[in-house]
Amino acid sequence: MKKIFKLILNTIPRPLLIRLSYVARPVLALSLKGSTYNDPIDGRSFRSFLPYGYGHQRNNVLSPSTLSLERHRLLWLYLKNETDFFTAPHKVLHFAPEQAFYKLFRGMKNLDYTTTDLYSPLADVKADICNLPFKDNEYDIILCNHVLEHIPDDTKAMQELYRVLKPGGMAILQIPQDLSRETTFEDDSITDPKERARIFGQYDHVRVYGRDYFNKLRSIGFRVEEADYTKTLNPQDVERYCLAKGEIIPVCFKD
Repeated sequence: MKKIFKLILNTIPRPLLIRLSYVARPVLALSLKGSTYNDPIDGRSFRSFLPYGYGHQRNNVLSPSTLSLERHRLLWLYLKNETDFFTAPHKVLHFAPEQAFYKLFRGMKNLDYTTTDLYSPLADVKADICNLPFKDNEYDIILCNHVLEHIPDDTKAMQELYRVLKPGGMAILQIPQDLSRETTFEDDSITDPKERARIFGQYDHVRVYGRDYFNKLRSIGFRVEEADYTKTLNPQDVERYCLAKGEIIPVCFKD
């Protein structure tokens, strides 16, 4: 089954692959049922996870049940263990809502939950992140994960995120990040899609963020906590949940 799925990953366009994967979830989950690895989002266990990646595949990272990746499971654990996201009333704005979270967050009675995106069919509000149709200081929590690397004017996007976040509010702004880079890399002269995918991770990414990402957020006005959350977890749990050791969660506050 894993070999078949890997072949599919290499031959089907990504948007279609995502739709097909959700249809095939019950079969995938049943075929890989076991006890070695666990998806904390739904609590189900498997003998292995599936490979996934755009251009360069990572093995054992895609949950057969929720289709969550490392970053989704890390964020779930952080929200569950370190915040009151699941218990206290919050007005939440979720950009480009991930399928692993969408139905769960939508069904939570404590959340006043709004989704937004320019293109996603899951978006309640179709909006440009650089020109949001929301009031100043409107949201308690903003989730905007793996979005900013697609945005040419990420400074304007960050300013808009800061504007609509309430004082005292929290924004989690995950991005794909190369922590070995001191500075972020951009080059608009690279136009070949295959070359862009090789250099930037995906053809539609416009930059590779380095460690200076956190200071750029601070320059907008955010107070930023660089949460190395896997460091706080039991190493066995990091392996069991198939997390990316050392991934930093940018937890941003508006003081």
